[in-house]
Amino acid sequence: MVYDYAGKIISVEKALSLVKDNDHIVTGMAAAEAHDFFMEIHKIVDRGVKGVTVSNCLPMAEGKYLTDPDYIGKINVNAWFYTPQLRRNHAIDAVSYIPNHLHNAGWKRRDHIKTNIFIANASPPDKHGYMAVSLSATYERGIWENADMIILEINPNVPRTFGDVEIHVNDVDYLIEADYPIPEVPDPEPSELDYKIGKLVAGEIRDGDCLQLGIGGMPNAIAKSLYDKKDLGVHTEMLTSEMSKLFRAGVITGRRKNTYPGKMACTFLFGTRQMYDFVDNNPGVIVLRGEYMNDPYIIGLNDNQVSINSSVEVDVTGQCASESIGTKQISGTGGQCDTAIGAQISRGGRSYICLYSTATVKGSDGQVKTISKIVPMLNQGAIVSLSRMDVDRVVTEYGIAELRGTNVRERVQRLCAIAHPDFREDIMRQSMDLGIIGRRSY
Repeated sequence: MVYDYAGKIISVEKALSLVKDNDHIVTGMAAAEAHDFFMEIHKIVDRGVKGVTVSNCLPMAEGKYLTDPDYIGKINVNAWFYTPQLRRNHAIDAVSYIPNHLHNAGWKRRDHIKTNIFIANASPPDKHGYMAVSLSATYERGIWENADMIILEINPNVPRTFGDVEIHVNDVDYLIEADYPIPEVPDPEPSELDYKIGKLVAGEIRDGDCLQLGIGGMPNAIAKSLYDKKDLGVHTEMLTSEMSKLFRAGVITGRRKNTYPGKMACTFLFGTRQMYDFVDNNPGVIVLRGEYMNDPYIIGLNDNQVSINSSVEVDVTGQCASESIGTKQISGTGGQCDTAIGAQISRGGRSYICLYSTATVKGSDGQVKTISKIVPMLNQGAIVSLSRMDVDRVVTEYGIAELRGTNVRERVQRLCAIAHPDFREDIMRQSMDLGIIGRRSY
C-alpha cells in the first residue's frame, strides 16, 4: 500500500496551532499519552485560545497546564481516573472526574461530547505503513474512529503490540516525531501484610484459572505467590510486569482459556521497561478495546475467571468504596465492577476484593489514630464502586469472607470475623445500634 509518512510530519508547535476555540482533545491512557504535546499545550492559552476541553485517564505528563498557577484552570480538564496531580487540581476546581465503568467509558463520552482532536503516542510504522497505539486500547480506538483529526507522536521507545491498537499511516492526519522514555511504574515491593493477603488469595487459585490483576503491593504479592501454579491464563484490563515474569517462568500459558487461548489478553499496558520489551512484537500478547475486553459477558466466557481488586473500605453489608475517601475522589472506578461481575458470570469464576483490616489516619484534632477498614457504615459521601449485590469474596490479612448469596446477618458476622480483632466487638455493636441487624444476631 502506498503511503506518505514524511508528508504527514509536523512539529509540536504546528500541532498546537491546529487547536481552535472550544475544541475537545482526547489523549491516550497512562503510558499512551502524547507527552510532548501536553508538555507544551499551555502555549495555546498564550495565543488566546479559549474553551478547550481535555479528556484524559491517568495522565503522566505534568505540563504547565496542570502545574503552573498561571495556567491551571485555563484548559477544562476531565479525567476517567485520577493521579495525585489531578487530585490536587480537583480541590481548586481545575479538574472534574468522569464517572464510568471502564468498558463503557469511551462510548459514553463520545455520546456526550464530540472529539475534535485525538492524540496519543505510537510505534513507528512497519514496512506496510502500520503503526500501533500500543499501550492502550481502553477507549482509544472508538475515539479516534469518530474524531475530526488524528495526531500521533511516533516514538521508537513505544513497543509494537497487536490487536485493536493498529492504525495505518493513511488513516492519520498528522505525525510528530518524538523520542521520550515511556512512563514506567516500578514493581512495588510488597509489605508483610501484602504477602499475608497474597498467600490467602493464591491458596484459592487453581491450575488453569484465568486471571485479572491490578497494580500495587498487594496484587504484586499475589502474583509473586503463584509460581507453583500451572497453565494460568490472562484476561485482564491491565497487563503488569509480574504477569510477564510468570509467563517467562512457564506459569502462564493460556492453554485452558476459552477466548484467545495461548494469548495474554489485556486492554492496556503499564509497567517497567522490562515489561515493555517483553510485549514488543510479541504475538502472545493482544491488546483489545475496552468495550470488548472489559464487557462482563465477554469476561465470563472464560471458565474459572478470577478477578482480584482492592478497596479503601468495605461496610458490613458488602458495599465497597474503592475510589474515594468520603466525598474526596482519589482514583476511579476503572474496571472493578466489570471484572468482578464478569468473573462471577464465568463458570467456576470468583471475585476477590482485598484490603488491609486497618489504616492509620490523622484525625480532625491532629492526632494519629488507627481505624478499621471494615466498617458498619461507609464514610459520609463515600462512592460505592462495587455494590453489595455484586460483591463475592472480601479478603484481609485475617481471612476470606465469602459473601456470595449470603443474607445481611451472615455478612455482618463474616466480615466482622476478618476485621482487626480490636474492632470486631464495636463493629457488631454499631451494626445493631444502626439497625443493620437485629439484637439477636449478637
